[in-house]
Amino acid sequence: MVLKPTKAGLLRASQLLRGGAVVAFPTDTVYGLGASADDELAQKRVFSIKGRPVGLPLILMVAAESQLENYVHVDSRSEAMMRRWWPGPLTLVLYAKGGGTLGVRIPKHKVALGLLRTAGPLMTTSANLHGREPAMSAEEAGALSGVMAVIDGGTAPGGTASTVLDLTGPEPHVLREGAIPAPELLGPPAPRSG
Repeated sequence: MVLKPTKAGLLRASQLLRGGAVVAFPTDTVYGLGASADDELAQKRVFSIKGRPVGLPLILMVAAESQLENYVHVDSRSEAMMRRWWPGPLTLVLYAKGGGTLGVRIPKHKVALGLLRTAGPLMTTSANLHGREPAMSAEEAGALSGVMAVIDGGTAPGGTASTVLDLTGPEPHVLREGAIPAPELLGPPAPRSG
């Protein structure tokens, strides 16, 4: 099922997500797969659709920092990073409320944010079979077996994936250098002009 990124389309997608479906949607770079953050069964479907090894965790996407409180511990260091870089291409690895760690991000994409505002927090990953190139169009994302619906946001912009920064240790540690270079991320904040 292909949905338009209209209010009605986003509402339909969020109903499907609440019902346990996996929905594909455009993000800052590629198409992603999303499952409700509160539905473990739906999250298992994401792994199954991708053929993704269970040891590779999904990323929690939210529309606002306030949506994180049920999922992760936010301290002053992570809050400073969120204020500086979100919404944008930075995934922060924080301590999860249920134990372990969890990567979290607010995307900078109108359709993705619209979906997250309507459906609530989603566990996400790129829309593709594990090890293959990510889907760049609704057609490619919708071709994955098991995807219930895809929100058509046109061709994805592509580009560099998000930088992944682990904030669970004594010092911030870049796990994957992406759109934000490590020196820029870990260096002193630039003075604000104005």
